Amino acid sequence: MGKRVALVLAGCGVFDGSEIHEVSAALVHLSRGGAEVKIFAPNIEQRDVVNHLKGSPSEEKRNVLVESARLARGNIQDLTELKADEFDAVIFPGGFGVAKNLCSWAVDGKNCTVNEHVNSTLQAFHSAKKPIGLCCISPVLAAKVFPGCEVTVGQDKNVDGRFPDAETASAIAELGCKHVCKNVNESHVDKANKIVTTCAFMCKAPLHEIFDGIGTMVQEVLKLA
Repeated sequence: MGKRVALVLAGCGVFDGSEIHEVSAALVHLSRGGAEVKIFAPNIEQRDVVNHLKGSPSEEKRNVLVESARLARGNIQDLTELKADEFDAVIFPGGFGVAKNLCSWAVDGKNCTVNEHVNSTLQAFHSAKKPIGLCCISPVLAAKVFPGCEVTVGQDKNVDGRFPDAETASAIAELGCKHVCKNVNESHVDKANKIVTTCAFMCKAPLHEIFDGIGTMVQEVLKLA
């Protein structure tokens, strides 16, 4: 029987929601791994809406659950309905929506607050000793909620210009967590906390390398489950 995995989204689109390629990659690798997936998102208003063609803010108002439904092909539930005892693992793709909608990292950095339902979801899986997978900027959720955990967002220096957000690693360390440097096609497993992370688009890399890195994260999550 395949593992039951919950996927938590933050909207639709890299600049104000979930990163679409990361969501798709996670779903492909979960499908290949024989997992049964259900998708969730918080029923809240987005912090902002970005015109992805112009890269500039829009005056629109959008709902995180409604926008996430685009990626879920309509098959999605309110995050309040996610029960950890019905799943073997949970995965959070990245995208700026994580740092804007699931927490306030985009504005407050390491002093951010985490959405109450996101926090309770993470705590429930952690307490049940069930694996948590995070990619791109999503590892900051674990760093904020679980002091002392180990995560990766890639490198802690902007190696060859490929890691423009390398300072995120320092902020994670300031939260009392250990940042582990990894390449884009790798993931890190915090065995004690059952947290698996990979940097994805935190690295400027070809799409297939990002796809492969997310694949290692998914594989490790399914192994731990």
